[in-house]
Formats: sequence, C-alpha cells, structure tokens
Amino acid sequence: MADQKNYVCKVEENGSVMISRDVIASIVVQALKDVKGVFSIGSRSNYDASDRLGKRSEKAIRIAVSDKNVTTIDVDIVITYGKSVVSIAEVAQTAIINAVEAITGVKSIAVNVHVCGIIRP
Repeated sequence: MADQKNYVCKVEENGSVMISRDVIASIVVQALKDVKGVFSIGSRSNYDASDRLGKRSEKAIRIAVSDKNVTTIDVDIVITYGKSVVSIAEVAQTAIINAVEAITGVKSIAVNVHVCGIIRP
C-alpha cells in the first residue's frame, strides 16, 4: 500500500482514496493564481519571470500529513508592492483552505503563509 505520510487518506464506504501531496500542491498553486496581490510563489531569489505561478513554484510549498490525517500547508509567496501584506496573506489562506477542502474533501487543514518578498511588477 502507499506510504501514508506522502498521501492524505480519505476513508470512503467502498474503500480508501489516497491523495498525493503533489495533487494538493497543484491545488494550492491554482488557488493562489486567483488571489490579487500574490505576485509569485517562492522567494524573490527563486523568481523566474517565465513561471510566476507555475509548476516550478511547487518547490515553495511544503505539505505535512499527520497520522490523524491533519494536513499542514506552508507556502512562500512574494506580493505586489503597495498591497497590505496581512490582507493578502489572509485571503491566500482562505483561498487555499477553500480550494483544498472543495476539491479533496479534506477538512483538517492548517495553512501557514510566509511572505518572503515584495516586488514592483
């Protein structure tokens, strides 16, 4: 069977559904694309203009799954200059939680947003 630490396990009536960390990371990237004020995922030193919110950004997303299936997501972001850091982080947290819950059905989620930089677009 799959390594429990790398997957979120949802027990269903007919068996279990295993959801990979990579799937959750992809959902996080897509959720952040809709958050105004998030310029990129990752630190400024990792910034690549050709990949602002793309697949390579998933390196800045860390997902931990506990034995009780509680998922903790840490994500590094760079925000657009002139926007409220706290407001953008809160909107990003809510967007990630809502997207992961809606798509995977996982309810036990903690999201830590690390604002690693600010940039003028």
